[in-house]
Amino acid sequence: MLRRAGPSLRHFLLERNCGAGYSSCSSEAKMSRPVQARRLEGVDKNIWVEFVKLAATYSTVNLGQGFPDFPPPDFLKEEFTRAFSGEKHMLHQYTRAFGHPPLVKILAQLFGKLLGRDLDPMTNVMVTVGAYQALFCCFQAFVDEGDEVIIIEPFFDCYEPMVKMAGGTPVFIPLRPKAPKDGKLMSSADWKLDPAELASKFSERTKAIVLNSPNNPLGKVFSREELELIADLCVKHDALCISDEVYEWLVYDGKEHVRIASLRGMWDRTVSIGSAGKTFSVTGWKVGWTVGPNRLLQHIRTVHQNSVYHCATAAQEVVAQGFQREFEHYGKPDSYFVQLPKEMQQKRDQLVQSLVAVGMKPIVPEGTYFLVADISEFKSDVPDVPNSDEPYDSRFAKWMVKNKGLAAIPLSAFYCGPHKNNYNSFIRFCFAKEEATLKAADDILQKWKLEKTTP
Repeated sequence: MLRRAGPSLRHFLLERNCGAGYSSCSSEAKMSRPVQARRLEGVDKNIWVEFVKLAATYSTVNLGQGFPDFPPPDFLKEEFTRAFSGEKHMLHQYTRAFGHPPLVKILAQLFGKLLGRDLDPMTNVMVTVGAYQALFCCFQAFVDEGDEVIIIEPFFDCYEPMVKMAGGTPVFIPLRPKAPKDGKLMSSADWKLDPAELASKFSERTKAIVLNSPNNPLGKVFSREELELIADLCVKHDALCISDEVYEWLVYDGKEHVRIASLRGMWDRTVSIGSAGKTFSVTGWKVGWTVGPNRLLQHIRTVHQNSVYHCATAAQEVVAQGFQREFEHYGKPDSYFVQLPKEMQQKRDQLVQSLVAVGMKPIVPEGTYFLVADISEFKSDVPDVPNSDEPYDSRFAKWMVKNKGLAAIPLSAFYCGPHKNNYNSFIRFCFAKEEATLKAADDILQKWKLEKTTP
């Protein structure tokens, strides 16, 4: 065996550095140059990191983060077991990068029927790691520096940082509430866009508008008339529409979910985004998709192949089987897409009653997992702090989880910085929970009410 004749190169370099006056040869040299990319400036904070930690520390009942605590449907669990315990060994290996063939085929079949057009599963559908990655791919694929992207407030919080990371400029327009007549509870339908204000946000710099219907956090389901207004402006200004439709199957009170891509002039400029997590109550599986024309999806595929590249094969297989089952039962009473919204509407109504009983004023949602409530009557419990940098609803939500054990999310988290204090007397609850969880929340609220009324 040969031995090295002299000292190693590393030993030689260390000797030289020490001889040159380096302060410490035993400690590693620290970098002094900035390491953070400019695109990360101002987007490092995340509401979920803070409030999930608070809920885990103090909460006995978590109605904050949007996930069901009930199981997915039995047929999906059976497919899951079959996929992992069966003889299809290749489900443990890579599949097609842009979507497992069985999944993109059934998605093309179902959404082709819903949109009234023939879809090519290989070019009009792409699978992503949840809807979150689909959104990221869209902004990276379409938004350049100097481009403006219109975001409707309140908005799911990732839209703003994703636009900024792509180099774009978010342009915000709020849904404005109008008080209902005759003392009725406010509905999410009472929050509307001002047509003239919306039109004023479009310009030659507008690259896209982000639409979220049904809307998180408000639960608003945009009407056909409202969508036609947005569509006409997109066509007039040659703008794209990124349509986040993850709650498309969770629509209540007989409302209709209208897909904006089905409207005149919109297919060629719209990317529709969906989620198996919200569709089948499996948020941890992280299977999402985009549907749209190949002229748009080809650029999304470029981002995907140079970042995530591939999604979990087995999860895609199970979701494909779930959609196949639902396609065959579409519109029938035993369809999960029929049963789930009925069950969720009952849960919504139960939480509405609990909140009304203690003096909160819920805004009755037309869709989604979520319900927003006005907490104005509770300022005696948590007095406002003049000139505070933190919105009132944020301080209230923190106080509530620490002192009452009930977790919710402040509505101001779904607004841009300059607008956070405009709607800071609301908090968002998630009602996609088991009966026992909603009962536990009601117990907390009833005890709270008793404490408020007892001298």
